[in-house]
Amino acid sequence: MNTFGKIFQLTSFGESHGAAIGGVVDGMPAGLSVDIDEIQRELDRRRPGTSDMVTQRSESDSVEILSGIFEGRTTGTPIGFVVRNSNQHSAHYDNIRHTVRPSHADYTYNAKYGFRDHRGGGRASARETIARVFAGALAKQGLAHFGITVSAYASRIGGVDCDVPGTISEAMHQAILDARAANDSVGGVVTCRISGCPAGLGNPTFGKLSARLAEAMMSIPAAKGFEIGDGFALADMRGSDSLDLWHSNPNDSRGISTASNHSGGIQGGISNGEDIIMRIAFKPVASIAQAVSTVDDMGRDTILEVNGRHDPCVVPRAIPIVEAMAAMVLFDALLLNRCSRIDS
Repeated sequence: MNTFGKIFQLTSFGESHGAAIGGVVDGMPAGLSVDIDEIQRELDRRRPGTSDMVTQRSESDSVEILSGIFEGRTTGTPIGFVVRNSNQHSAHYDNIRHTVRPSHADYTYNAKYGFRDHRGGGRASARETIARVFAGALAKQGLAHFGITVSAYASRIGGVDCDVPGTISEAMHQAILDARAANDSVGGVVTCRISGCPAGLGNPTFGKLSARLAEAMMSIPAAKGFEIGDGFALADMRGSDSLDLWHSNPNDSRGISTASNHSGGIQGGISNGEDIIMRIAFKPVASIAQAVSTVDDMGRDTILEVNGRHDPCVVPRAIPIVEAMAAMVLFDALLLNRCSRIDS
């Protein structure tokens, strides 16, 4: 639906070519000091028009906080916010009003609702993720209170690998530019690491931390694959090679640690205190400036030529969205964990 989370909840609203994107964050504990400038910096990381690797739609994405924060601190009441749209070119989409774009949500939205907002994808547009990044920025600041950090980076773009966090290599950059020059697009992989996470978050059956992270990541537009730890590579290992062996470690606050992290920091659906490491695969952008065959809403064959401004690769702007979703899941899990037991 339009609400995510159990205790720390985001309810979002808005469409790509509507008046605004916004939402309400509920369940935020009172008294947390909030850095508004840092929230805006997170939104700026996702913002379009910032480089030659992303769509050239020009939006300031300036957030207006309507409630829930007073004198720089959370009040414990719902945090309302809005980011107004200002650079919509809806006329660019007039030619697809009655056309079903391949690999988009056009057909599925029609099947579900009986009609759709064809302007920029409407609610299916990645512009909806503004609300997620805002809520994730709040969650990050909540996690920092517990010494937990979330960071993500592009580990593959267009078949080019890079394992240097915080950078997009020249080869990756060139892969994006080559795709744009060919009126095409490329996909990629975002790797995310959560550090400082305590053991004990998540549930052993339904509500596994791994399942909640998978749900969060697979809800991001264009996400098509997810794995934690060694993920699919574990299917080719023997048990003796995949075990994360425990050993005494006086340098760890737990007094123990694992010699490896094939599990990616989660075992039995519950965090084990090691870094949580996950990878999310994103498909190539479906809107490409090439003539492609499709059908209209009457089922008749036709040729589609897409107008508008589109990313040649979603990965650069997906990085802060991945971090935001991970932060929301972890902060929510921390709050939920306070219900797990009564300490003497």
